[in-house]
Amino acid sequence: MPTSAPRQRDIVLVVDDSPEALGFLTAALEQAGITVLVATNGEAALTISSRVTPDIVLMDAVMPGLDGFETCRRIKADGALAHVPVIFMTGLTETEHVVHALESGGVDYLTKPINIDELQARIRVHLANARSVQNARIALDAAGRHLLAVAPSGRVEWATPQAHQMLKELTGREDELTRMGPELATWIASGTEAAPAGQTATMTVALGNGTEVQLHHLGSIGEEEYLFRLTAGDRPDQDAILREHFALTGREAEVLLWIAKGKSNRDIGEILGLSPRTVNKHLEQIYAKLGVENRASAAVRAAHVLHEL
Repeated sequence: MPTSAPRQRDIVLVVDDSPEALGFLTAALEQAGITVLVATNGEAALTISSRVTPDIVLMDAVMPGLDGFETCRRIKADGALAHVPVIFMTGLTETEHVVHALESGGVDYLTKPINIDELQARIRVHLANARSVQNARIALDAAGRHLLAVAPSGRVEWATPQAHQMLKELTGREDELTRMGPELATWIASGTEAAPAGQTATMTVALGNGTEVQLHHLGSIGEEEYLFRLTAGDRPDQDAILREHFALTGREAEVLLWIAKGKSNRDIGEILGLSPRTVNKHLEQIYAKLGVENRASAAVRAAHVLHEL
């Protein structure tokens, strides 16, 4: 009878400048069946994690040189490591230090001396959460959607390959998501992403080369991530103008706008995250409301309205 493959051991990177703390944590975690990687400073932690992706990081907050806060920020800035949860270990219990740890990207913190039972419990919880989120992101990537998740600070936590590719094609740069950060933070802080029921809040961001993209708020992932769909656009109000002029629904206006830009049904489906059948249904309603019989006529009518702006 065939036996199942052995369960893969979790990998924890422990970062601490104290040999005593490293020895204590390593022994306890290995006894629990966890593979432990060790780094005595922030620079070593970045080097190790670039070669072997850990499942979770236990980070000492106060270390000489690159401290734990900055090390965490750099880990989170690396797209290949951004999903890895970081738990801070610190003797600093003042609120400002706790806030600093969380703002730098940490998911949790433990005060020293470390209670091993509590540490193992928190590791299990954060590993399970991280895997659930990662599985969801893999599914979204596979779906071919132009999506990104943003923290309240404006930091882009992750984006699908399609979103990266769209921005690269529009700007020729790799850092456009980072450049959006301050504007996204201001928009989220204003609360304008909370659109009325049945409507989608949309933000327009001007890119460095004069083009624009639109971010459509789709909802929240937990309490600390906002999910957006990314589309290219010329003006923030074009779909609103088409919606009002032709008495369309919001989705019908979006479909018509992309028809006016020469996109095929397949392209429209990929851009808006719709099935071909759904795109065709919207087209039927658009033709009826515009009093036309085909997409070419619909595109002409839409272009005429937009060119009058």
